[in-house]
Amino acid sequence: MPDSADTASGTDAELASSEPAVAADATSSAPAVSGDSLAAALPQRSYFTYAFGLAAGALSAYLLVRGIARAGGVITTVLLAAFLAVSLNPIVTALSRQTRVPMRRAGAVLTVALGVMALVAGFLAVIVPPVAAEVTALVHAIPHVLQQIQDRSTYLGRLEAKYHVAAKVQSALSSRGLGTTAVSGIVGAGKYVLSTLTSTLAVVALTIYFLAGLPNIVAVAYRAFPASRRDRVRVLGDEILTQVGRYMLGSALNASIAGLATYIWTAAWGIQYPAALGLLVALMDMIPVIGSTIGGAIVTLVALTVSTPVAIATLLFYIGFRLTEDYVLLPKVMRHAVDVPPIVTVVAVLVGGSLLGIIGALVAIPTAAALKLITVEVLIPRLDRR
Repeated sequence: MPDSADTASGTDAELASSEPAVAADATSSAPAVSGDSLAAALPQRSYFTYAFGLAAGALSAYLLVRGIARAGGVITTVLLAAFLAVSLNPIVTALSRQTRVPMRRAGAVLTVALGVMALVAGFLAVIVPPVAAEVTALVHAIPHVLQQIQDRSTYLGRLEAKYHVAAKVQSALSSRGLGTTAVSGIVGAGKYVLSTLTSTLAVVALTIYFLAGLPNIVAVAYRAFPASRRDRVRVLGDEILTQVGRYMLGSALNASIAGLATYIWTAAWGIQYPAALGLLVALMDMIPVIGSTIGGAIVTLVALTVSTPVAIATLLFYIGFRLTEDYVLLPKVMRHAVDVPPIVTVVAVLVGGSLLGIIGALVAIPTAAALKLITVEVLIPRLDRR
């Protein structure tokens, strides 16, 4: 039989060897229990994290809106150039596809750009001389007007003797505040003219660039959509571009008819500046809904310089022309372009005019047509499937 001392020593050795394992288990399990309890006691995400995220989001939104507001002029210029490029694209495509005079797209873009510049130069050649002549006549008439003011036997002289208009005007002009305001106004007008000229040149340059690279730009835009939907997006995009181009060509044709009718009417009745008024009405007629009305009102006011009966006849002429335009010309010219309900047209023009002025009113109807196409082809079928 084994000795009791050996048995006791073996037992003590086994107990000694098992104590480190037990201690290790106890040591390893203790921190886990305390960590779980601590994690359960603390919230998963503190209120500071939520507040910091909200503040960062609000600051980012504010900086984004502020950046867009500061770059509003640049964004408007780019959008206008893109719209003009899309509008002129049908002409470029037709020139590049015709076989009588083979022409690449670059040559077609150059031809269209030269044609547009020729039209602008012709417009300036017609508008500038009458304005310069009127300004020159006004400058030459100032001494005669001053002489009439000093003559008490004339109507202006009697008004001056009664109300002392010249003295009041002279004292106002000699005052320092008004002089400073006038100088600042002249400087502001010069800045406005320079800014307008710079914006016009930028629009022309961007339009040419967009027009030359429009197929590549459209192809890159289509690749931004998933491959499974790319074909559908391409069909809708091409249809939108086609409708915008057709609308602008139809609007230009209708405006040309309005300008030609104005030229014939004013020349027949002896109203001054028939060519200038015809071009003005043609440009105003490009603005939907209200453009032709404003142009007709301007021509009617100019007709007052001839006689009151001529002005009344001019007003009746533009009322009849507006009815003919709305019910005869526009349905025939626009039958292949856009199909937008009248109420949508009016609302779109009002919203576009309030946001971007004349430019917004000009692009309002094509934008409404594009949104209508997307709604009919995409949104409504998706809602019907639900």
